[in-house]
Amino acid sequence: MLGPGRRCVGGLGELTTNIYLTVNGTYGKVYVMSKSSNALQQLPPSVTAALVQMGADLAVARMRRKESLKSWAKRLGVSVPTLLRLEAGEASVSLGVLATALWLIGRDGALSTLAAPKEDRGALELDVRAAEELGRARARATAQAKRARAARAADKSAT
Repeated sequence: MLGPGRRCVGGLGELTTNIYLTVNGTYGKVYVMSKSSNALQQLPPSVTAALVQMGADLAVARMRRKESLKSWAKRLGVSVPTLLRLEAGEASVSLGVLATALWLIGRDGALSTLAAPKEDRGALELDVRAAEELGRARARATAQAKRARAARAADKSAT
């Protein structure tokens, strides 16, 4: 039973389903949190460490600006508990909240380059391998063509 102005919050995500209850003429909300993704349980250690570091860096940026948790959360459009989760580096905080926090400190421009094709080392390595294989195939074709020409020339001079 929820009293006026009371809110149940828990779980891992910002996605909620609002269920309105009338209890003794008082309205309240019950927040039902979505099930967390299995991907959050399988994060590589380097990703977890990077998120924790980024959260700590965001906390330092907030404190250097002499912003309280409450005012910074309001500027982000989130609750203080969500801001605390962001600053703790929890992976379940939405990408939009993280992007907005980066915008608040003037670092949102870096987002557009994070997954840029020119920075995709895995794809670049595949491109290099494909180019190397193409080079080898062309070298084989050239050598084969030279052998064929030499064989034709030898046949011509033998006759």
